[in-house]
Amino acid sequence: MERNIKFTIRFKGTDYHGWQLQENADTVQAQMMRAIKKITGENVKLHGCSRTDSGVHANMFCCNARINKDIDCQKLMRGLNAVLGDDIGVYGCSVVPDGFHSRFDCVGKEYIYRIWNSECKNPFIKDTVLQYPYKLDEKMLDRQAAYFVGTHDFSAFCSSGTDVENKVRTIYSCNVKRDGELVTVTVSGDGFLYNMVRIIVGTLLDIQSGKIPEDSVPEIIASRDRNRSGVTAKADGLHLNKVYYDPKEVL
Repeated sequence: MERNIKFTIRFKGTDYHGWQLQENADTVQAQMMRAIKKITGENVKLHGCSRTDSGVHANMFCCNARINKDIDCQKLMRGLNAVLGDDIGVYGCSVVPDGFHSRFDCVGKEYIYRIWNSECKNPFIKDTVLQYPYKLDEKMLDRQAAYFVGTHDFSAFCSSGTDVENKVRTIYSCNVKRDGELVTVTVSGDGFLYNMVRIIVGTLLDIQSGKIPEDSVPEIIASRDRNRSGVTAKADGLHLNKVYYDPKEVL
């Protein structure tokens, strides 16, 4: 009997060209589909909650597929973890309603961007943070981050190449906090444009360095001009942190 099964996974994206299937590159989706075939014998169509760029990580990522094999979800999860590489882990597996879709039913996401702010490199978090040796004033940056909250046209914070016409998104929260030498930018919203979080972080870093004036974020948003915003921060520090399916969790 066919069941719609939702998988909750985490992955380190360093060695993958994002989530989405590609003809000539390895992706997280491809790895998951291969693993599911090894355990069930089925070639499934696997739907992901989001596309991620090359090198981006996920602490929580949801995907779903229709599977015919009669196998207990816990056994399926254990089997997948046994055949997947060390950089992908399944920590949730459950039967969901037939109409559930990981992408279209998602009502919000939270991303974190981690910055190791020290003159001394930390080899134990290589590839999962941006190593940034220059001074960061997290309190000032937190004030700048607050300007992103609200419903705006984020054309100035979207990389070229996207085919999305509607660039209006709602940001629920955006803040910057420090824990020792680790500075974390946290952004949650109803959806994100191509490279949007990385450009937000790059803009904050350019404000810190003086390339962009303080308190100019509202003007940059209003301009809808990508040339006005900051650089696209490296993928290393970006993590999809939470995926929401209940509006009560994000509002």
